[in-house]
Amino acid sequence: MNTSAESPLSGLESVGWAELHRAYGPAVDVPGQLKALLSADEEERRQAHHRLRGNVYHQGTRWQVSCHVVPFLTALVDDPATPDRAAVLDLLRIIALGDRDDTHLPFALTPAENVTGTAVAAVVAWLYGDDDRDEPEEAEAVAASWDRDAYLAAAVLSDRFAAWTDDPDPLVAAGAAELLAWFPATGLTVSRLLEIPATQEIPRASANLTLGYLAPAEPAIDHRLTSLLTTESLAVQLTAAVALALRLGDRLPDAALQILAEAPDHPDEITAFPIPWDRSLLGFAALALYRIGLSP
Repeated sequence: MNTSAESPLSGLESVGWAELHRAYGPAVDVPGQLKALLSADEEERRQAHHRLRGNVYHQGTRWQVSCHVVPFLTALVDDPATPDRAAVLDLLRIIALGDRDDTHLPFALTPAENVTGTAVAAVVAWLYGDDDRDEPEEAEAVAASWDRDAYLAAAVLSDRFAAWTDDPDPLVAAGAAELLAWFPATGLTVSRLLEIPATQEIPRASANLTLGYLAPAEPAIDHRLTSLLTTESLAVQLTAAVALALRLGDRLPDAALQILAEAPDHPDEITAFPIPWDRSLLGFAALALYRIGLSP
């Protein structure tokens, strides 16, 4: 995590924002919106989040400028002085991943076609021009390349995300653990996910779910998840059981099967548990039972 005096937005002015495009035209307002995320005024920060979501991530679509925003959002989350870091992390996630949810896991990016500068220029002219020209045939490929570029801009920073899994803010730590599910596992990311203590319930539960999808042939993960089946936290137990079902199928330990089978008996406790995933914990329990051939 960045603890130096250097601004997390250092280098912002070196980006040619006017030559890049967001949802509604040239991205000249994007640097100001990034700066506003550091404002002491809560309403100004809220407006900046709202505008960035509309400009850089618009109804799930990423744009030419999106990949250029990713490093700055990462630096903001890195800086403990940044306000609302969990919200900034959520913004980083949707820009990197779009509207993908856990039904797309385990995830591997589909290669996008190589697109030329000429193709991008044609699509930009079509999107933002004044005439009624027909959609260029390259439009789909260009959109896919912007999606790819945003994802890859985050992928190269995944080890930075791993450093957030022991953040003092449990929502930042849990969000980082979930984000790591979307990128190729590295030794650092796996070790950080394994190290989260069981007493840190929200990050530990989120990390368990991520480990369900990462490094399927890594026995150290299976050993760690099995050890968590006997912790005091029902959410940690349940997510460990879910992850083992995703990894081992019907070879999962009997203790994990029992936890999954009994999960519906604790709806209030499970439903109230906050995790930064699209699916609920009861939904994950149902998914796990389905994966081992025991549909609820």
